[in-house]
Formats: sequence, structure tokens, C-alpha cells
Amino acid sequence: MIVGTAHPEAAGIREAKPELLVLRALKLGDLLVAVPALKGLRRAFPGHRLRYAAQGWLTEALDLVGGYELLPTHGLDEPLALAPGVVDVAVNLHGSGPESQGRIDALQARTTMGHRGLHRDGPAWDADLHERERWVRLLAWHGVAADPLDVRLQAPRVPSSAPGATVLHVGAAYGSRLWPAERFAAVATALDRAGHAVVFTGSSAERDRALQVCTLAGLPAESVLAGKLPLAQFAATVSAARLVVSADTGAAHLASAYGTPSVVLFGPAPPEIWGPPPGPHVVLTRAALRRGDTFAQQPDPALLGVTVADVLAAVGTLGLP
Repeated sequence: MIVGTAHPEAAGIREAKPELLVLRALKLGDLLVAVPALKGLRRAFPGHRLRYAAQGWLTEALDLVGGYELLPTHGLDEPLALAPGVVDVAVNLHGSGPESQGRIDALQARTTMGHRGLHRDGPAWDADLHERERWVRLLAWHGVAADPLDVRLQAPRVPSSAPGATVLHVGAAYGSRLWPAERFAAVATALDRAGHAVVFTGSSAERDRALQVCTLAGLPAESVLAGKLPLAQFAATVSAARLVVSADTGAAHLASAYGTPSVVLFGPAPPEIWGPPPGPHVVLTRAALRRGDTFAQQPDPALLGVTVADVLAAVGTLGLP
């Protein structure tokens, strides 16, 4: 511990309620695979004020975890917006490198939890662990119990925009995860003919792609919800869906969190690390073709190896027509 004069804010907060901060300044899917660890911390520190450092747009999703306040944090580019000494317990669920641990160390917390590093103790990083297992294992080393299958989120407080619909989430953060629009359209057409009420979701930036898929599928433009749903309503739509078809994105992780039947298409990321928990979920990929470049502009060959027939067959295994 670094010894020095305590910041007045630190002294005031510690006298009132100690703070625990989790650093995971990443995206929606990253938040959702960390839910088991977040629940374990919440149980272990019931008297602490709990904060989660990530991008501000995740606030509505974090509310579904329960018990945490979001501390707006844009990656690791800037220091965390807390004075040294304010945080009682600092937890690094972001990674194991010097950048993330440097942000944690700067907090000068009484207790820190992270992986083993040059000047800190902890479990060694294991690149082959599933993400849910990774963070539960980290906490276990530090004496905090958590269940890697405890992925359930609280029910959204807003209604679904399309109860019972089949959700085709056609977007992804990177080109490497974009299954061809023509294939999504063929799946949509087939499911529509089988009696599914198909809707297309995505972000505002993905609305044009969703409209393209909708047009190719010959479905009405009203089926496109991409760019229209706040995050909480998107979660509600997934939670009340009949089926979700998505690449390895936040939509797929939401389906896992609500037990919604899903077909998840994997490209650059291996499902052994990022795949859904046991449940009504089918993973499709062609592992032998995988290049593994998350930031590539073109779809990963492992994703392109998944056909329309594969997806429709997977829907059939879920007991859905």
C-alpha cells in the first residue's frame, strides 16, 4: 500500500460506506460474461458501494445485473475518475496487462484483486479458460465464491417491443463477425414462411444493413427494429423472444442470460472461450477454417463456413418449426 495523506473524499466515503470498483471498460458481451463474477462480488461485499467502470452507454444493461453504479470510463485511455484512496476494494476484470493493472494500482485501494503480475500476486493468466470461468477462478483465488453458470439477469422494467418474435440480430462490432446479408435474408424468409414473426435488430449504425436484409427477405420495413430500441428495451425484446439468431455478439449473450433459445454463429472467437452456457443454445462454426482476427474487415472463414441450411437445421434441433 502507498502511504500518504488521504484525500478528503476518500476519508469521507470510508467513514460512510466503503467502495468496491470493478474495471471492465469493454462492450456489452464482455459485461454479460462477467455477470457471475459481479454477482459473487455483490454477495461477498454487501456493505460496499459497488461501481463498474465501463462505457456510459452500458448503464441500462448494468441495471439488469443489479446493485452496481456505472462509472463512465472510455477504455484505458484515461485514468479512472476517482481520487486515490477513495476505493476500498479494486478488482481488475479487464485483463492482466500493465495498462489495466496500472489503472487499478493508481486507485491505491486497500485491497486489489487481479491476475499475477510483476509486482502483484494472483492466479496466472490461462488463455484457454472460458471467460466466465476465468473471472470466477480469479475471484476464487482471492477468496470470493462465484458460480460460472450464474448468468441470469433481472427482468427488464420495460416491455418487449415484439413479444414472441424471432430476433435476427444482423449486425456486429467488427466485419469479422458479419455473416453475409444474403444468408440472413434467406434464413428470415424461411422462418417467416414457417410462421415465425421475424424482426431485425442492431444498433443505429447497423440500421442500413438491417434494412438491406429485410428487403432481400421480402419482409415489411416495419420488421426492422435496428436503431430504434434503447438498450433496456432491446434486452426486453430478447428476453421475450421465441428465438434469437445472432453472431457472437451482445444479443447472443442476452439470450443466454434469459434462457431464450438461440443459434449463435461464431467466427474469429472460439466458442470454447465465449460460447453460451448449457441451455437451449446451438453454436455453429467451422473451427478448422478459423483465422481468429477479431479486427479484420472481412468475415472470418469460420463464420463463412456456416450455411443457411446449417442455421435452419439448428432451429429444428431446438424444437422450433
